[in-house]
Amino acid sequence: MKAIGFIATHEGTAAENLEDITLERPTATGHDLLVKVKAISVNPVDTKIRSRLSGSKGEYKVLGWDAVGEVVEIGDRVNAYQVGDKVWYAGDITRSGSNAEYHLVDERIVGLSPKTISDAEAAALPLTAITAWELLFDRLALKQDVTGVASTPKVLIVGAAGGVGSILIQLTKQLTGATVIATASRPESQAWVKTLGADIVINHKQPLTLELSRVGISEVTHVISLNRTEDYFDQLIEVLAPQGKLALIDDPETILDIRKLKQKSLSLHWELMFTRSMFKTEDMIQQRELLNRVAELVDAGKIRTTIGTHYGAICAENLIKAHQDIENGKAIGKIVLESFA
Repeated sequence: MKAIGFIATHEGTAAENLEDITLERPTATGHDLLVKVKAISVNPVDTKIRSRLSGSKGEYKVLGWDAVGEVVEIGDRVNAYQVGDKVWYAGDITRSGSNAEYHLVDERIVGLSPKTISDAEAAALPLTAITAWELLFDRLALKQDVTGVASTPKVLIVGAAGGVGSILIQLTKQLTGATVIATASRPESQAWVKTLGADIVINHKQPLTLELSRVGISEVTHVISLNRTEDYFDQLIEVLAPQGKLALIDDPETILDIRKLKQKSLSLHWELMFTRSMFKTEDMIQQRELLNRVAELVDAGKIRTTIGTHYGAICAENLIKAHQDIENGKAIGKIVLESFA
């Protein structure tokens, strides 16, 4: 089967080392589905693993943790899917990735793909939708309630124009009734988050306290920091209300002094959507359930795809460009690729 892979070096691997390769087609056993991949998207985690992985034994590493495709084979313990089902998922970081014509994935972290959008549009969503859902409802414990209770949460999303932020804005507005304050610095990214439903947009390149004051907000109840948390940590503590909650998904370059959270009794939450699959947690099936719920929201017209740019066929040349653009911070929304060249 066709695939795109790389051989890691001790110095880390540049995007240019991705290459078109041929691998044996795997076989489904146990809880696994064998999926014929139709479309994929590229996430920052792809670039991070590619650049940090070192010391392999000459074997190719295949990346990719977003896919839409068709089930072509099922393992002997599969009970939720059958051959021919159209599925979407974000996979398992401990296994070979979806940048391949055929891909093995555990059925418990797979959902039925939306029926009303294209494969490419759907491929933009799984990893970021899982991350956003778990941030809102598992980490921050926001209630799925849009009735507008007296103490409406105010959620500040820092770095909201990327893949996670793009679906996070929509899920927050559709399911929680919270006021969404999104940060974006460029005119095009500010316009993007407004179209997704952000109530207020501020510029994170300006002091956050001043930006919030400009729009009449003195404090927020929840902060979700999606990148460069170390640059904003003190400001986030300042704008959070007492007993507020701070969640993040990035890997700060410097050590965060969490003692600063104590005076306000702030809580800190970290989200990694691979935790459930990595540790085979008892509740890993919740990722199937939430993906099916998101698909229902898409088909009901309540959630839109977060696709930013379609880079063409799934091949090394196009994946190299996608990795480079993500690393250069040029991406708005998600980068997708479709069909193998």
